[in-house]
Amino acid sequence: MSRVPSPPPPAKMSSSPAAESWCHTEIKVVKFSHMWTIGNFSFCRQEVGEVIQSSTFSSEANDELKWCLRVYPKGVGEESKDYLSLYLLLVSSPKRIFLAKFKLSILNDKGEQIKSLESHRAYGFVQGKVWGFKKFIPRDVLLDEDNSLLPDDKLTLFCEVSVVQDSFTISGQNTMKMVKVPECQLADELGELWENSWFTDCCFCVAGQEFQAHKAILAARSPVFRAMFAHAMEESKKNRVEIIDMEPGVFKEMINLDKMADGLLAAAEEYALERLKVMCEEALSRHLSEENAADMLTLADLHSAHQLKTRAVDFTHSHAEDVLESKGWQAMVASHPHLVAEMYRSLASSRGACLGPPHKRLKQSSDPAWYFPEAAATVAAIEHLVDSTICGVFVCCRGKSASRLKAMKIH
Repeated sequence: MSRVPSPPPPAKMSSSPAAESWCHTEIKVVKFSHMWTIGNFSFCRQEVGEVIQSSTFSSEANDELKWCLRVYPKGVGEESKDYLSLYLLLVSSPKRIFLAKFKLSILNDKGEQIKSLESHRAYGFVQGKVWGFKKFIPRDVLLDEDNSLLPDDKLTLFCEVSVVQDSFTISGQNTMKMVKVPECQLADELGELWENSWFTDCCFCVAGQEFQAHKAILAARSPVFRAMFAHAMEESKKNRVEIIDMEPGVFKEMINLDKMADGLLAAAEEYALERLKVMCEEALSRHLSEENAADMLTLADLHSAHQLKTRAVDFTHSHAEDVLESKGWQAMVASHPHLVAEMYRSLASSRGACLGPPHKRLKQSSDPAWYFPEAAATVAAIEHLVDSTICGVFVCCRGKSASRLKAMKIH
């Protein structure tokens, strides 16, 4: 009888979250094997689809399940006529599904497994159900004497089966009182240093507004600030930094890691605050819409926000018709035509990424919309915009785009 599992001792649980209760589920698997030898194999039936069946076998733990092997010396059908096909059959069982994994092998004259194939997941067996391999081994390989797979004209097959028998769950309560460790308040405490200007040692002047700060904390968070204070720069000597290309509100939120994700993205890029940059990308991605998808794509391109750019491209693919009608898209066509070309290439290349089970073969063409019917109008529209851009109809106006993006707010 198997031992009933018990909860792990406290020493092993020290690095895990504390829990007042626990449970453990055990799935019982029965393993057994069977060997089948076929003498004078070269005299076996030679027609496609003709089968030889072994005697039935079962495990000692459950003799209600009767199994057997089926071999098709010349394949189970025309597709496998140049192969030996090998299957495992559940001959009889109670009226329910049994999950099982199996491994089928050919043994040589030394009892070694020379050719083996196994299921990589548990298959459902009911009475009369077979699973196996229609192309188990090529016939020319099997019959080649140099491979020693038919010593004395005998084919020896070995079958290993693992069947799910049942499962059980036990549960209980932890009797020991756990020591509750307070949550870390470091972020809040550092925030209080900033909000109350305690022990500050440098000053930032942003558009005429002064902010007191701490050089050590800024240097730890940003390689740009670290270099600024570490070298004999003007800012390091005077402990005063002038910032002229940022709004005071954006600077304050950059230090606090709070809101205004679009403005913060530019600041995070400028001062190499990678974690803040990713946080901004994640916040902006949550607010993608048909109206702002093109604006997001342009913003991501300006600040090398690769994750936001990928999300914007994917969103445009799935909402192409509405995005192409938006004012943001029209502005992007005029100011950033290279992004329009990128969108076209992305849409076309995504055809190769479509994977799945085989379906009825479709007629392929050079038109990338053949696999994506709802994108046909999109592709045609993008092609028109790209052609117009190449002909010089649209003029790139990065200055206008930058101004518009600066004023953009995400709600």
